[in-house]
Amino acid sequence: MSGMQGGGRSRSRVSGGDVAAQRAENAEAPRIPNLLRRILGLFAPHRPALIVTIVLVLIGAAMSVLPPLLTQRAFDEGLFPQDGPPDLERLAFLVGLMIAVYLGSVLLGVWQTWLTSTVGNTVMGALRVRLFTHLQAMELSFFTKTKTGVIQSRLQNDVGGVAGVLTNTISSVLGNIVTVIAAFVAMLLLNWQLTIVAVILMPILVIAQRRVGQVRARIASKTQESLSDMTAITQETLSVSGILLSKSFTRQQTEIRRYADENDNQIRLQISQQMSGQWFFAMVSLFLSSIPAIVYLVAGALMVNGQTDVTPGTIVAFTTVQARLLFPLLGLMRVALDLQTSSALFARIFQYLDLVPAISDAPAAQAVPAEGPDVGRVEFDRVTFRYPDAAADSRPTLDDVSFTIEPGEFAAFVGPSGAGKTTVSYLIPRFYEVAAGRVLFSGVDVRELEQKSLVSHIGIVSQETYLFHATIAENLRYAKPDATPEELETAARAANIHDTIASFPDTYDTVVGERGYRLSGGEKQRIAIARVLLKNPEVLILDEATSALDSISERVVQEALDTASRGRTTIAIAHRLSTIVTADVIFVVDGGRIVERGRHAELLAANGVYARLYSEQITD
Repeated sequence: MSGMQGGGRSRSRVSGGDVAAQRAENAEAPRIPNLLRRILGLFAPHRPALIVTIVLVLIGAAMSVLPPLLTQRAFDEGLFPQDGPPDLERLAFLVGLMIAVYLGSVLLGVWQTWLTSTVGNTVMGALRVRLFTHLQAMELSFFTKTKTGVIQSRLQNDVGGVAGVLTNTISSVLGNIVTVIAAFVAMLLLNWQLTIVAVILMPILVIAQRRVGQVRARIASKTQESLSDMTAITQETLSVSGILLSKSFTRQQTEIRRYADENDNQIRLQISQQMSGQWFFAMVSLFLSSIPAIVYLVAGALMVNGQTDVTPGTIVAFTTVQARLLFPLLGLMRVALDLQTSSALFARIFQYLDLVPAISDAPAAQAVPAEGPDVGRVEFDRVTFRYPDAAADSRPTLDDVSFTIEPGEFAAFVGPSGAGKTTVSYLIPRFYEVAAGRVLFSGVDVRELEQKSLVSHIGIVSQETYLFHATIAENLRYAKPDATPEELETAARAANIHDTIASFPDTYDTVVGERGYRLSGGEKQRIAIARVLLKNPEVLILDEATSALDSISERVVQEALDTASRGRTTIAIAHRLSTIVTADVIFVVDGGRIVERGRHAELLAANGVYARLYSEQITD
């Protein structure tokens, strides 16, 4: 189980984890008001199934002690009646009744398992989708400051952890309680003296179970840590990037040794964990074997002294009931921790569900205007912005920035690294909220626009192109799911990538590999451009889209970008100034402010920051 800062590492659950560590981790869980009411609310749609489940659990647990009582009757009234030979008719009736009870228990058990599994997994699935949906609505800053492993832990480990609670804990608790009570009552009804003998030895096993359990728990915790380390090594070294790195530096043997060493550690821990429990199971076996023998001895002594009317059937039935008492009793010992752990899991899940997105639609949010003179205009009006995790007294990333880009214009933002250029591209689609001032899109403050409508009018091509491990066609259709093959080809031709795709054996059905590693950088960028062209946005943002390419790939991609930008408001965040010399307007950003603006020739003539940057690149 992972806390919010756990980095995605998951410990074992209550059944195998360190009890002390589990309690400490549970104590660190967030405090959620009305947690129990909210948990019960998840089950509200399944109330009839839950009621039936509880009834089945109670009936099944009560039925579990009937066979021993019927066994007593079978012995005393069928096999060894006091007044003669075995009564086969009576015996057959009792045996048939026992079989009927066993069959009923089996059928009830199957029905109960189906109900609990259906309800538990349905609730878990709905909770997982609900959490995933909520995370989709969170602002970009949430993901930049939260480890991916932590988010995955919420979706997989925590939601998966409550599945066991939903499907097992409640029915197990009810079943064990009823079984223990029924077994104890049955033992008293059979013979109270033998009950005292059987129960008085129980604490010995309970103490032993706790001691051995603590040892196993510590080893189990170390085992989970080792498994986490092995998983980390696998993720690091067997990803495409990891394989490229190890091959580039010929460090494959080093990675093999690192994995093998951790694997050896895992083997030792697994063996220790298995062996640490052998004494406990040996004691359980000895206990279960000894109790009937001791019961036989005590019963014989009582019968010799005439202090009881114990019959052979009573002895057999008593030892059978006693065997059914032990494990439910031990299971109940862990109930409190199980419930505490489930509450901690639910608290962590609800903590994420209670997060309020920092950026959301205003109550009267409107769609982006479809027509008018302002459609496609982008304007910053005295915008000041600092990132959410920045210190309050730190210098703003953007400070009192104002500019206007007219519809259809090609505008470029240039400047030193860290000047705030990319931040401009984040504020236009409202991925972040400005601290002061206004960002206007098509003449409307972006805070007054529906986010979905705003983003649908903007296309973004970034330096780090992300492609799914899917076919080229599937990657393109991410922008337009219902795009026809003809539309895909048109977009690909406009992006200068169709001929390349057509040269592949599977053409548009070619699988690009993880993050598009089967393609070159230029090919990935042109597919990304084709994807944006399918979206057909009014405003195109190019965030250093060619900075990582070689000169040949850059030229091909630049031609595609020129085609994509025709007839659209285009905003280019540029590192290579040679790509934006034809821009209608160039904004020079330095220290979070726009220090120069104009065309290429005008800025060179001004002999300022732009001229210096251009001179440095030409010299290089």
